[in-house]
Amino acid sequence: MSTVAAAPDRGTPAQRGDEQRPHRSRSGIGDRLTLARSVPMIPALLLLVAFMLGPIVYSVYLAFTDNAIRGDGAAQTSFVGFDNFIDAFTDGAFWNSVGLTLVFTIVSAVIGQNILGMVLALLMERANRVVTFIVTSIVIAAWILPEVVAGYLLYTFFADEGSLNTIITAVGLPPQDLLFSLPILAVSFANVWRGAAFSMLVYSAALSSVPSDVYESAAIDGAGPMRRFWSVTVPILRPAIATNLMLITLQTLSVFGLIFIMTGGGPAQRSQTLPLYMYEQAFSYGQLGYGTAVALLLLLIGAAASLLYLRLLPEEDKK
Repeated sequence: MSTVAAAPDRGTPAQRGDEQRPHRSRSGIGDRLTLARSVPMIPALLLLVAFMLGPIVYSVYLAFTDNAIRGDGAAQTSFVGFDNFIDAFTDGAFWNSVGLTLVFTIVSAVIGQNILGMVLALLMERANRVVTFIVTSIVIAAWILPEVVAGYLLYTFFADEGSLNTIITAVGLPPQDLLFSLPILAVSFANVWRGAAFSMLVYSAALSSVPSDVYESAAIDGAGPMRRFWSVTVPILRPAIATNLMLITLQTLSVFGLIFIMTGGGPAQRSQTLPLYMYEQAFSYGQLGYGTAVALLLLLIGAAASLLYLRLLPEEDKK
């Protein structure tokens, strides 16, 4: 008759000294930010206040004054309340710049950079290493060019005797002058050419994290390439799409040098986006208070766009 040996009694958790772990209270002295520990943070805090918070507060103050480079506002600055904002809302040139800014942002960022970046990322995922290296190098080279250099390159491309007219006249088509006839589309194309690399890198990183068995399962279920893209790829890339749209929208809203070099906002203000309108009012006309008010309105437009894109994120990515 076999017997089963009873397991030795190791005691209660309180009696097992070898299994006890020291308990540290979250409110212990090791977790407290004492005065002595905060001293090394004071220089960084002072730098943030001096170079970030200070200019922001001063800019908000300027937006409510008649401060100017010359004239009455230069001799004595006065508080004017919301007059600068009222002047902006009643100025046709301001609304013209708002409309052109929206066109420029939607065409070059939301449509151009976003779609071209995703297409390039999808193609690079299936291409061999040599093709991937060559295409990625070309696209990133355009991205890392200084904005002034890119502006001059694209200006010479669209000019009367530039590369574009050389190409289209060689195939028997009439020459075009897009810098005069459709300047906002010309600068939009330039911004797409320069900025598509960022979207491509964002989507390439997101696609590299997608498990291959997800696509294999969809293919076994009979889903074709387009069905796999809309039902598998897009839902998985939704956080990356929202993040990319927010970043390139904010970047495009602030584009200045590229447009200034190519068109200067003309002809007849047909490519004058809000950054160029703000620059003209603040420095060409010397109205620093009014120009700063326009800058704050541009900041509000960017904030509204960011909130819109955040709503596209899944709930779990907002936490």
